[in-house]
Amino acid sequence: MIDIGPFIKLQRTKRQMTQGELSEGIVSLSYLSKIENKKTKASPEIIQLLCKRLGIEFAEETNSHIEEKCQQWYEMLFDHCDKHEMKARYEELQSLMDQSINENFIMFEIHKIRYYTVLSEMNQALAKINELRELVDSFNVKHEYYWYKFKGNYYSYLDEHAKAMELFKLAQEKIPTASLDETEVADLKYALAVTHSQLWEQLECLEYTKEAMEVFQREYNFVRCGQCHILFGISYQRFKMYDKAIKNFQLAKHLGILSDTESVITLAYQNLGHLYSQMDNSNEAIKNYLLAFEENQESEYKLKVEAITYLIQEFYVVGDYESLSKYLEKAKELLRQDANNVHKFYYQFCKYSIQVHAYLLNEEFDKFKALLTDDFIPYLKHAGEYGELAFYAKMLANHLEQWGKYKESVQYYKLASRSYEEFVNM
Repeated sequence: MIDIGPFIKLQRTKRQMTQGELSEGIVSLSYLSKIENKKTKASPEIIQLLCKRLGIEFAEETNSHIEEKCQQWYEMLFDHCDKHEMKARYEELQSLMDQSINENFIMFEIHKIRYYTVLSEMNQALAKINELRELVDSFNVKHEYYWYKFKGNYYSYLDEHAKAMELFKLAQEKIPTASLDETEVADLKYALAVTHSQLWEQLECLEYTKEAMEVFQREYNFVRCGQCHILFGISYQRFKMYDKAIKNFQLAKHLGILSDTESVITLAYQNLGHLYSQMDNSNEAIKNYLLAFEENQESEYKLKVEAITYLIQEFYVVGDYESLSKYLEKAKELLRQDANNVHKFYYQFCKYSIQVHAYLLNEEFDKFKALLTDDFIPYLKHAGEYGELAFYAKMLANHLEQWGKYKESVQYYKLASRSYEEFVNM
């Protein structure tokens, strides 16, 4: 039995109707308020009149046709799935949902958070989260699970990983009573593994990745197995087990090719670039960053920003200023694409990095120094990005030394050393 009140409220607010406009000639305004806030049970006749005014039907019986279509759509809400088909299915479902209130309605609304997040429509995702707060008291355990999980996905996308972890843990608490299949539980474990990795909690990352991968392997899900191999590779790289890291990144690339999944292939190349850069092998790092950036033009924005930013760094390291100039222009164009600035860290980091290298290339050394000392280095300190802080502090120290400013140079060499120690001890 659907508790109709909150649904009526949601549909009314969607149509920008006041309580007075909806209740006029049907019930008193105060009685409608009680219905919407679940303080009274309205008669079927009143419910039908309210729904008629809203232009919808109230269907108490389960519609298996809609339920099946919803489930098919839910299973598409992943980064590697076809976004055009995802949108088409959504529009078809939305037209069906606009015609009636049924048992699938609330789950469909909760899944919109995930839908907007996958499409990088973060303002829409936040608006949906705020809208659904009105319905939280109506959620059953399964609703609560997805409510917490998808909010976790939202905050993970915004790189607020501590907040994401808190929400994923709340979702995990609902598993015993939420009647979920093992694939869904494995997906949450994968999300937990990614978040532990972002928080540099490698043992926990390995544990959750292993548990998730056991399920994905049984299902022969090459895409998800490839994603797990990426996480294994990152963890082994941080433990300085480079051979194991390379093996896992290569396995991920292979599975990405087998499944024709561009995002997995791109991540494999990108992480191989990081690994070779860490091993001071700039030529191999450049080779893999180029593959990540150039051969996968439809990749997620964040991946492309990261690839080109590190590519620029490596061109600077090897002194290839011609390539540096070429890719600086491409990076500037890429920045202009993120008009809504939803990727805050990646946007700001790339913006600073591009400008630093542009000043160097144009020999605008006063501007180069001012940007690093006044903006970029303080920004990296605040963000706790110790690996990047070590790189840019050392870059500044090297140039200060060349300019004969030895006292300042020592200051930034010390900062680079401390930052590197923080980085390796994370």
